[in-house]
Amino acid sequence: MIAQRVRELRDAIRHHEERYYIHNDPQISDEQFDQLLHELERIEAEHPELVTPDSPTQRVAGRPVEGFETVEHVVPMLSLDNAYTEDELRAFDQRVCKGAAASEGRVLSDPPEPIAYVAELKIDGLSIALTYEDGRLLRGATRGDGSRGEDVTANVRTIRAIPLSWRPSAGSPFDPVRGDPEPVDGSGPAPSGRVEIRGEVYLPRASFERINRELEDAGEPLFANPRNTAAGTMRNLDPSLVSTRRLGAFVYQLVAEGPAEAGRHVHGDTQTGRAVAQAFRPASHSETLTALASWGLPVEPHWTRCANIDEVIAFCAEWGDKRRTLDFDTDGVVIKVDDLALRETLGATAKFPRWATAFKFPAQQATTTLNAIEVNVGRTGAVTPYAVLEPVKLAGSTISMATLHNAEDVARKDVRPGDRVLIEKGGDVIPKVVKAILPHPNGAPRGEPWRMPAHCPVCASLLRRDDEAVVWRCENPSCPARLRRSLEHFASRTAMNIEGLGESLVDQLIEQGLVRDYADLYHLTAEQLEALVVAPREPRSERAVPRKLGKVGRNVVAQLQRSKTHDLSRLIYALGIRHVGEKAAATLARHFRSMDRLLAEPSEALQSVSEIGPVVAASIRAFADEPRNRTLVARLAAAGVTMTTDLPEPSDQPGPLSGKTFVLTGTLAAMSREEATAALERLGAKVSGSVSKKTTSVVFGAEAGSKLEKAEKLGVDRMDEARFLAFLNAYN
Repeated sequence: MIAQRVRELRDAIRHHEERYYIHNDPQISDEQFDQLLHELERIEAEHPELVTPDSPTQRVAGRPVEGFETVEHVVPMLSLDNAYTEDELRAFDQRVCKGAAASEGRVLSDPPEPIAYVAELKIDGLSIALTYEDGRLLRGATRGDGSRGEDVTANVRTIRAIPLSWRPSAGSPFDPVRGDPEPVDGSGPAPSGRVEIRGEVYLPRASFERINRELEDAGEPLFANPRNTAAGTMRNLDPSLVSTRRLGAFVYQLVAEGPAEAGRHVHGDTQTGRAVAQAFRPASHSETLTALASWGLPVEPHWTRCANIDEVIAFCAEWGDKRRTLDFDTDGVVIKVDDLALRETLGATAKFPRWATAFKFPAQQATTTLNAIEVNVGRTGAVTPYAVLEPVKLAGSTISMATLHNAEDVARKDVRPGDRVLIEKGGDVIPKVVKAILPHPNGAPRGEPWRMPAHCPVCASLLRRDDEAVVWRCENPSCPARLRRSLEHFASRTAMNIEGLGESLVDQLIEQGLVRDYADLYHLTAEQLEALVVAPREPRSERAVPRKLGKVGRNVVAQLQRSKTHDLSRLIYALGIRHVGEKAAATLARHFRSMDRLLAEPSEALQSVSEIGPVVAASIRAFADEPRNRTLVARLAAAGVTMTTDLPEPSDQPGPLSGKTFVLTGTLAAMSREEATAALERLGAKVSGSVSKKTTSVVFGAEAGSKLEKAEKLGVDRMDEARFLAFLNAYN
């Protein structure tokens, strides 16, 4: 009897969570809901053997986590290409129609046969991947870089719109108190096995306004917009704080994990596996959305199946006006081919699926006063101006700063402090200054034209600019403003690959005076990092108390020790020498063999190396001639960082791939970029940084970029990682 009552209470609570958080249609009062939850809490306290991970009482963990682990996505989470006008939407439709005709072996008709689409509001939030195993929530992860994201399961469990377990199969009698599911004809049972549901976490406007009212009453700074608040909340280390924010979620895609033994079927941009193939095999995206909703998952209800592109355009026009009536922010409409088989045929580029696009609502504009023009110092020393504005409301957020790109942009627009200016939020995201509004309405004279400062505003070093460049730079590598971004680059995956040394920890190290350059990292001790008090991401919250870094600090020290053994090529790239990318760093390491020799060579010797031109050579010499850089390298060497390379030396002997040219793009899972380059060069091939008609093949991994797209346009051969590895093995 007790176990049966627990099941009834859990079903009832989940049902009423769904009615309240997903359908916005509560069927009982908050007091009645609390009574159900408290009864369940009491029974579970008396019978702890009945507590399960998917019980509604287990949503909020009581203890903050120490850090987020990195998890790999089974299938990359691709971005979407954008369309901004009706003509661009019709061009997208033409590409889809052409692809459909080609797949059927027919000529594109005029007019083309219409393609059916699904139009969904584009939620302005944070992408999320939810993994369920046998119906229970196993993991929640952020999108990250598309291939790997952060495990935020503890925070996901606090979002009441997201079920901790699948609802039971449809068809049982419905009772609003017991919470049995309403039958949904035609949806079928929810899938078993391991599946992934993708969607978006967002902050409802009502919650955003409530949070800002509380902050205003407390005299604290307000949050800028719901999207940034949602993103920051999901990366907070205290789930109990996340729970108070009352985040929402919508899902839009079903992915299966595991071997595809029952045939291929595509949902979104993925190949599904056996679990879903046996339980649920829709023919269309609209069927998928209907099924997801029937299983108790939050699906944004305003999606529409459009019979042709004209209906899509009408939908976009309608919601361009109506979007402000919603309780969440949306910056556009996502348009997807409805037919899943056609999606598979159309495929994807390295970045975008060919069967989908995002229509972005027109940029919104406002006028305000330009109070000042200040400059920001980036990782490479680039000093860029930005506008300090009189705060103004634009697209649902308060704007107080905007980009000005570079000094030439400021001069071309001739915007000056004191001017009234027109600002624009392109794609509802990044504000920029469009122009000055002249003459001044009161006839007041304008201020003096702005000039780029001669010295770095942070370290006072003289700013320099190449004759042909538009960007001014601070060339002091120890400049505090430059140091922050430089350390993040130094620790990045393609450089020294120091996991755990992220933005927040870098900020703490600089603020505490523990790190002033790269070499200081290798003098950090486990005791220092363990005792380091990490400031809360949101000091406004009483729940977000400062805490010691603990074992995360020990892990970072271990990563630092491991990074000392990396090849010289990684160090050369990590130092952030201008114009020296991964490929150039590997070429320099392979040719000169040691850091000492590289820094001692004159410009002429550097230029004698294949693919090292005068610009790169001059940049290396400028770095080497700076005494502070010499001291930095010496300190890195004294700390035990590898200053030599094991990469094979260039060979003049012809190999089986002599005369062949390869281009690498994206991230390979089985080997690093320098290892792949070395493998090809050992066989006599040349590895180039650009694609042309003479390129033999482009080898691509995750997050491949424009090089792959150019190869497609030029008809150049393309190898994914599996084919590339098989190709190399054939020569072993």
